[in-house]
This record gives sequence, structure tokens and C-alpha cells, in this order.
Amino acid sequence: MKHTLQFLFCTAICLLLTYTSVHAQGCVAIKGDGPFSNMEHTTQDTSYKGWELTASWRYFKSFRHFKGTDEQKQRQVIGNEVINHQHTIDINLTRNFNQYWSVSVGVPYLVNTRSSLYEHGGKERHKSYSDGIGDARIVVNRWLFDSRKTNGNIQVGLGLKLPTGDFNYKSHFYNVIPSERPVDQSIQLGDGGLGIIAEANGYLGFGSGFSGYSNLYYMSNPRNTNGTRTYRETLSATLANEAISSVPDQYLARLGVNYTIAHVFTISAGGRIEGIPVHDLIGKSNGFRRPGYIISAEPSLSYAFKRMNIFASVPIALKRDRTQSVTDKENSIATGTYVIGDAAFADYAINFGVSFKF
Repeated sequence: MKHTLQFLFCTAICLLLTYTSVHAQGCVAIKGDGPFSNMEHTTQDTSYKGWELTASWRYFKSFRHFKGTDEQKQRQVIGNEVINHQHTIDINLTRNFNQYWSVSVGVPYLVNTRSSLYEHGGKERHKSYSDGIGDARIVVNRWLFDSRKTNGNIQVGLGLKLPTGDFNYKSHFYNVIPSERPVDQSIQLGDGGLGIIAEANGYLGFGSGFSGYSNLYYMSNPRNTNGTRTYRETLSATLANEAISSVPDQYLARLGVNYTIAHVFTISAGGRIEGIPVHDLIGKSNGFRRPGYIISAEPSLSYAFKRMNIFASVPIALKRDRTQSVTDKENSIATGTYVIGDAAFADYAINFGVSFKF
């Protein structure tokens, strides 16, 4: 029940190299291998030609349940909350051809655990697991201006998210038949869709070491459903439309300010919103998904020396909203009462990584 994907524009931390994943911090199914991007510091020369390798790690724990923006605090009191732990290791290789053009290829490796009662008969808490390669991506980027002649720049990108991750990963479940079932959508390694990635990265220098950054990202998944069983129809007849997993879009937006000391140490403060829409930009939006979004404050640090850059950020959730799904809306009309499902979110995420130019 979480994760943290999916895009049409991304505007970067051009003073901090950060990997985000939309995706996100919770049961909202934003994969941790979602909007990873490796933008460089604004103080660096974008005319650099050569290869760049980035390795990053992302972690979060989701356990706070929300219906809309209302936290279901009783879930933790009763002890029937769902708890997800997600670790993502991401390897990204970029080839910078000149001061304008570059191509990036990224492959994530995910390790997930999910603890719940309702998936194991409702009386005993057990865990399900998933680990392996996630959905890879390839993106072509271009800076629009010559950064040597201006104190700001915009980079636009277009690419593909490839369905290389297992979207029907199975684990053992207790007190149910069959006992070998696909894990929850939030900890599946992939979504089974060929995604269309669009992104835009931008920065603007203000002088005296200050600069601004922005980041917009959207991944469109035209595929409707992926055929993976959820078994949600066994929980309630009203969830019959959610028997198969949806292949949702994913988005991310970031905005903030950087302060750089001696051209090597950067402190950043900003905000971000990431989530999954109710309806996809292209194609149908049937099947099971947990739509919603997270608004976070995002402090971050970055240290660059020679051809190495070390970075870290900790997005802290300010607002969590599990919005109505297609099925929720249909059931609301059918029953004449407001129906909305829940989702578990994290309080924060941890991002840490290292980048090398060679």
C-alpha cells in the first residue's frame, strides 16, 4: 500500500542532485523507482562532455492511514494498520554529448516488505515481500540555452519508462486460498506499462550564492490494466471493479531555493507535491489504484568536489490526501453516500546518493 511515478515535465534541483520516487511516501502506489532524475549543480558547467554515473538510495516507511485528508488514527490504536518498508537502490548512467544534449538510462533495484492483517485472513499479522529489478527508463534531455551566457537555464526531456520490473510478483500469504498470491500493488516491482516520460528542469541564479530551482515531472501510462489479480473482490462485493491492478500515471513538482558556499557546499529548502491521479492522461483508468498526493517540505544538502557529488534530502510530509478512486465514485453514486477508500502514507522519506563524472 504505498509508493512511490509518472510524468510529463521535470524541473530540476540544479544545485542538488536528488532522486525522487514518485515517488512518494505511502500506500498511494507511487513507486520508489518513479521520478528519478540526476540534475547537476547550477555552479557546474553544463558544457561538460563525457559520462556520469549516479548511485542513490531511497527509503520510507508508510503506516499512517488517510481517507481524504483525515487520518484514521484508530488504525494504529486497534493495531490493524498496514506497514510498508521500501528500499530502492537506483543506478543511473548519463552521456553528456555537449552543452545541450544528453541521454540518461536508469535501472532501480527494490526491496520491499509489507505487514498487514487483512491480507492474511484478518486475525494474524504477517508479512509479504518483493525484491528485484524495477522498471527501467531512458530519457533524452536538452538544455535550451547556453548556460555560459546566462544565470539561468531550462532543460526539457522526453523518454520512456520500460516494463522491466515484475508486475505480478508473488509472495506467501497466510490463512487464505490460494496462499501464493501477487503482492499488493504498492510493493510490486513494476506496473506492466510502457510509460511516456516528459520532464523539464530549471534553475535561476539570484546572486550572492542564492539560486532557485524547479522540477516538473509527469509519466503517462496509456495501458489500462495489467492482468495482475488483487483479490480485493473477495473482501467485498463492492470492490469487484478492483479485481485487477490498474496501470496509473504519476506526477511530481518541486520548487525551492539553494544557497551555495564556496562553489562546493549547497543547502536547499523547498517544497514538493507528488502523487497518482484518479484518471490517466491517455487511455482508460479502470482496475485498482489508490489515487492521492503528498505535499512535503524538502530540506537537502549537497557537497561537490572534483568530479564527485554527494547529496541527501529528507522530504517531510505536510499534507496527505487519499482521493476518491473511480470505484469509490461509482459506489458513491450507487449507494447515495460518500464512499472513499484509505491509503497509508509515510511521515518522511530519506534520499542519499553519490555521482561521479568520468
